[in-house]
Amino acid sequence: MKFDKPATTNPIDQGKIVGKPTDRIDGPLKTTGTAPYAYERHDVVPDQAYGYIVGAGIAKGRIDLLDDSAARKAPGVLAVVTAKNAGKLGKGNFNTARLLGGPEIEHYHQAIALVVAETFEQARAAAQTIRVDYVRSKGAYDLARAKDSAVMPTGKNEKDTAVGDFAAAFERAPVQFDATYGTPDESHAMMEPHASIAAWDGDKLTVWTSNQMIAWGVGDMAATLGIPKGNVRLISPYIGGGFGGKLFLRADVLLAALGARAAKRPVKVALQRPLMINNTTHRPATIQRVRLGATRDGKLTAIAHESWSGDLPGGGPEVAVQQTRLLYAGENRVTRLRLATLDLPEGNAMRAPGEAPGLMVLEAAMDEMAEKLGIDPVEFRILNDTQVDPEKPGRPFSQRRLVECLRTGAERFGWSKRNAAPGKVRDGRWLVGMGMAAAFRNNLLTKSGARVRLGGNGIVTVETDMTDIGTGTYTIIAQTAAEMMGVPLDRVVVRLGDSAFPVSAGSGGQWGANNSTSGVYAACVKLREAVAQKLGLDAGTAEFADGQVIAGERRSALAQAAKDGELVAEDAIEYGELDKRYQQSTFGAHFCEVGVDAHTGEIRVRRMLAVCAAGRILNPKSARSQVIGAMTMGVGAALMEDLVVDKRLGFFVNHDLASYEVPVHADIPHQDVIFLDETDPISSPMKAKGVGELGICGVGAAVANAVYNATGFRVRHYPITLDKLLDHLPTVG
Repeated sequence: MKFDKPATTNPIDQGKIVGKPTDRIDGPLKTTGTAPYAYERHDVVPDQAYGYIVGAGIAKGRIDLLDDSAARKAPGVLAVVTAKNAGKLGKGNFNTARLLGGPEIEHYHQAIALVVAETFEQARAAAQTIRVDYVRSKGAYDLARAKDSAVMPTGKNEKDTAVGDFAAAFERAPVQFDATYGTPDESHAMMEPHASIAAWDGDKLTVWTSNQMIAWGVGDMAATLGIPKGNVRLISPYIGGGFGGKLFLRADVLLAALGARAAKRPVKVALQRPLMINNTTHRPATIQRVRLGATRDGKLTAIAHESWSGDLPGGGPEVAVQQTRLLYAGENRVTRLRLATLDLPEGNAMRAPGEAPGLMVLEAAMDEMAEKLGIDPVEFRILNDTQVDPEKPGRPFSQRRLVECLRTGAERFGWSKRNAAPGKVRDGRWLVGMGMAAAFRNNLLTKSGARVRLGGNGIVTVETDMTDIGTGTYTIIAQTAAEMMGVPLDRVVVRLGDSAFPVSAGSGGQWGANNSTSGVYAACVKLREAVAQKLGLDAGTAEFADGQVIAGERRSALAQAAKDGELVAEDAIEYGELDKRYQQSTFGAHFCEVGVDAHTGEIRVRRMLAVCAAGRILNPKSARSQVIGAMTMGVGAALMEDLVVDKRLGFFVNHDLASYEVPVHADIPHQDVIFLDETDPISSPMKAKGVGELGICGVGAAVANAVYNATGFRVRHYPITLDKLLDHLPTVG
């Protein structure tokens, strides 16, 4: 189905099922422990062996000797896979060849061997007997030191942008702001580790894995192993969290496949937690400089945002300036990305890549500028709102209700009671402050397909390779099919995460919900046409409701159309030029109140509120869950998350969940979420957008701004830990 003009009235607009708060249909499976995750699928193929990965003990250099003779003779061992016997590996789209290192080593804990044995304990014990001698090379592990050698990346959306004459406008601006900030490396820290089971049947490979993007995985696996895509099947119906860390194939998938081929047995592999953090991807650290120039009445005239980050050779930058190109008005503007070569583990997508760390900085800078101007931070942002793309003034936003988000949030949160003078509000030993920030995340459109079946029993079955990473995908897809076909939710069966199904958008970039349900919508339109034709009705005027198909005075049971056999329809949503004629984005506002212990510097979040404008909210219950989860991650980014780099040896020191701190329930108070009542007919036939990443965008800055309001001291290098505050707290009488 081509979608190239704004959506008008359609069956989704009935709102009988879509848009209603709905319990997740996979909830009972998750809460009873019966949802089969990748490593737990003992029944999918018999005679499974266990693989254990050995990670490199250096960050850069080469293997001089790898002696696996003792491992091969160890009890229960079936095979040992190394670069010497794995065969030639292709690169895939994401340089998957580097998933198995040797003899060259590119980063610490890069996989260099897999031991396959009858039991996990035997594989682990044998792995300890492998002797590896290395020749170390000098590596680059410090972003600050590598900053001056950073270069402009080569990606299409990573080039410098410039509008007007920033340098001249900044120089003549009566009020100027110029500051540099830093955000650290961060880990996805999802609950389910990277895990896979691989089995060969002749030259055909089946992998049960934990992966967000099935079609990407199939293509990369085929390219890496040098086999046809048609010979690869990936199955991933349940995923225990991903946050972008499972967008791409990782070592578990590739080495399970190589191990299964070598052992001639199905093999299961999971990355143990201490290996995951250095072996897989992470959010790269950034150094960001923001310069703002404004008139004395608060109008921005000059905006510059520059960001430096690092990655392995061939990698890409953290695109932390993207939102600055679109968020505020200002005639003269510059954005620049610079990429340094670092020999740390691969930097790549993590929830809201670019916008999450970018807004942690931009929105703190906006607060600092508002204080310089003597303008309320909410009003300063409203004053500089724009309804058109500020870099392409002829292109309007499809919907932009940032101002309403800001005003709604300010009223609900009690912003008018905030004391603008920092360090003045106390509650016993606690210094109390309030902060806010704007939220922004682009709405991305991508082709997505589905297959819909109608059985003679009236059951509607949806099949698509779309994945559910804990976001509620099963439920919103079921709601879409139920609304379109006029059946109750319990008459819909949803099957996800299998490359045998039509290719969907996949789960990532908050594009999954809108695009995948639009693909289901397209398939249901075709099924409605087939049903109407079978029943001799006009598909254009037929109404599907309560298990019936109604056209004028004629009424037939939906199941009647499939009495002679199942009806099957397949289609995909394909977008025209709307996303080029209109800028499509989502907007929000975050508000936060913190308490800072006046004696210890301990920070406690007391209240949080998010207001979101993200098109039609398909399921407010699961959408709220996504937003509060994102808000929680934002608190972690602001206050505690920090992959600490050993800058001598080149690895993340705190590579486990004991020393890499993330928020727990005790750290998070009750969180409020408000969704503005809106639909965006330019976005898709669902009139929806993404929301799961919007919820993290701006949260870190809202927390930082609240800490400043509480203490009067600005920490510009995240996370804001008590050691950075302790010597700067106001004197307590």
